[in-house]
Amino acid sequence: MLTTLKNLPKSPGVYQYFDKNDRLLYVGKAKNLFNRVRSYFNFTPSLKPHSKLSHRIRLMIEDATSINYIVLDSEHDALILENSLIKQLQPKYNILLRDDKTYPYITINLDEPFARFEITRKVIKNPKQLYFGPFSGGARDILDSLYDLFALVQKKGCESGKKACLYHQLKKCHAPCEGKIGPKKYRQIIDEAIIHIQDKKKLTNKLTEKMSEYALNMRYEEAATLRDRITSITKSIINTPIDLATDEDADIFAIESTEKEAMIVRLFMRNGRIVSSSHEQIRFKIDFDKDESYRRAILDFYTLKVPLMVKQILVADSFEDSKLLEDILKKEFSQNVDITFPLRGPKAKLVQLAQKNAIELLSQNSKKEQTDVSFKLQELCSLEREPRRIEVFDNSHNLGQASVGGMIVFDNNKFDKSSYRRYSLDSQDEYSQMKETLTRRIMRFDEINPPDLWVIDGGLTLLKLANELLLSSGTYIDTIAISKEKIDAKSKRAKGSTRDIIYTKDEIFRLNTNDVRLQWVQRLRDEAHRYAISYHRKLKLKEDKEQTKLSTINGIGSAKIKKLISYFGTYDAIYNASVNELSNVISEKDAKNIYNIKYKK
Repeated sequence: MLTTLKNLPKSPGVYQYFDKNDRLLYVGKAKNLFNRVRSYFNFTPSLKPHSKLSHRIRLMIEDATSINYIVLDSEHDALILENSLIKQLQPKYNILLRDDKTYPYITINLDEPFARFEITRKVIKNPKQLYFGPFSGGARDILDSLYDLFALVQKKGCESGKKACLYHQLKKCHAPCEGKIGPKKYRQIIDEAIIHIQDKKKLTNKLTEKMSEYALNMRYEEAATLRDRITSITKSIINTPIDLATDEDADIFAIESTEKEAMIVRLFMRNGRIVSSSHEQIRFKIDFDKDESYRRAILDFYTLKVPLMVKQILVADSFEDSKLLEDILKKEFSQNVDITFPLRGPKAKLVQLAQKNAIELLSQNSKKEQTDVSFKLQELCSLEREPRRIEVFDNSHNLGQASVGGMIVFDNNKFDKSSYRRYSLDSQDEYSQMKETLTRRIMRFDEINPPDLWVIDGGLTLLKLANELLLSSGTYIDTIAISKEKIDAKSKRAKGSTRDIIYTKDEIFRLNTNDVRLQWVQRLRDEAHRYAISYHRKLKLKEDKEQTKLSTINGIGSAKIKKLISYFGTYDAIYNASVNELSNVISEKDAKNIYNIKYKK
C-alpha cells in the first residue's frame, strides 16, 4: 500500500480501499488523487491513520490493506462514477441510500383541443405540456377523482370515435366526438380541474360532497370508494403557515440523525405551495457523514428518479461539493440550478419545516425499533444493515425438467410484486440452478441496485455459493439461508414436525417454531417457493404438451425424445432444427418426420 501511496497521480479520479480478503471497504472521489488519498495517513514516524479522521474512517483505514484508483478527466466525472460504484458494490464504510423509487407526475398537453390528464414518470420539454407533482402518494387517487368530478374525455380513443358512448349517458363526458362541446368550453373544464389538482383541500371537499350524495342514494360501494380516496389524498396534504407570497418552485432537503440512524426528508414546493413530500431512512453502525449524505441524496434523486423541474434546491445545512453538484445538474439538464442554504426569511422556515419532519420521523422510528422483526433479525444474524429490502431465491424442477429460478422482493414491510423475477434455467442440478439464478441477478446490479439482504432457500452449501459469487462480483450483501431440518440425511417435511434452520456465514440457528424471527424468514421463503413452483408448473405443462406432440409421430418414443432434449435443450430448438441437425441425434427418417410435422414452429 505504501508503494501505491507514493505513486498516486495528481489527477481527478476515484479511489477504492480493500481489506485483506479483497472486500471493498470504501469508495471516494478526488479532484487530486495524490493529495486526497494521502490525506488519510500520517507518514511519520510510521504509516498510520491520520489523527483528524472521523471514527468511521479511522476504522476503515485500519482495516484497509490495499488501494486501487481510476484516473478520470474531471472531478465531475469522478463524482458520477463514485456514486455509481457505491450503489452497485455497497462498500462497508460508505453511506448507503435505498430509495430507488421514481415519483409520478400528473400531466396534460394543452396543445390538444380535448386533452386528457395522465400519470407519467417521464418529463419532456414542451411549454404546452403541464406537469403537477411529483407525488410521493395519492397520484392515482387524484387522477381518478378528476375523471369522476369533471366531464373530461374519459378514454384515449374517445375523441376519434364517431358516436357518443356510455360516459356521455352517465354525464361524465360532453361528447366532443359528436361536436357537443367545442375546444374553448372544454378548456374551461380543464382549467377548473387544474385548480383542484393544485388545491387538494378543495378537491377533497368536492369529493366529500359527492360521497354524501352517494350515501343518501344508498350507493354505498361508490361512497366507500370515495371515502378511501379522500383518506389517501388527505394523507398527502402538508399544511404549513409559511407564505412565500410568490409562485416559486423549489425542492427542499433536510437530513437529521441520531446515534444509529438518519432521516432524509424532501419537500416539493410548486407555485409557492408544498405539494408533496418523501423521506428515506439510513441505518449505520459507526458515525454519520452528513456531507456525503447530502451529496448522494441530491445526486441520486435527480439523476435517477426525478427530473429537475426547479431552479432552486434548498438545503438545511451547507455541505461540501454543493457547487460541483450545481455544475453536474446544469450539464445533465441544460439549465441553471442553485443549491442554497437559507439562513433567514421564508425559505429558511421551509428548511426548518423539513428538519422538524425529519426529527419527528426519527422519533417515531425509535419507538417502534425494538418491536420490528427486521431489527430483531439484524441483531440475531449480526447483519451489517437492517434488512428493509430483501431478495429471496428459490429454484424448482422435476428430475431436471422445466428448471426455473424465482426471485421475490420484500420491501418496506410488503411484497413488491412488480420487482419479482423468474428465470428459465438450463442447469439440471440444484447447485448449478442456484448458481445460474444468482449469477443472472448479479449481472443486473448496475441496473437494479443490490438489496440489504439475500435469503437463499437451501443450506450451508448454497449459502457459501452465494457468498462466493458476491465476492467475485465485488459486491457485499448480507446473506442468510433457510432449510428444512434433516434427519437421516433427508429433509423432514411431515406436517407438524418440520423444523427450519437459519444459516449465516458464522452461525447456525435452530429457533423455536413460535419465534417471530423464524416465522418471518419462513414467510419470505414460502412466497419465493410459491412463485418458483407456479412458474415451474406452467413450463412443465407446456413441456408435457410438446412431448405429447412428438410422441404422436411414428417411431418417436420417450428414449428418442430424451436424447433430443438432452442435445437441443428445448422443444422450440427441436422444432426449429434442420433435418441435418436432427440427424446428429436420430435417424434421417425420424428427423424428416419431425421436420415435416404440420405443427412445426
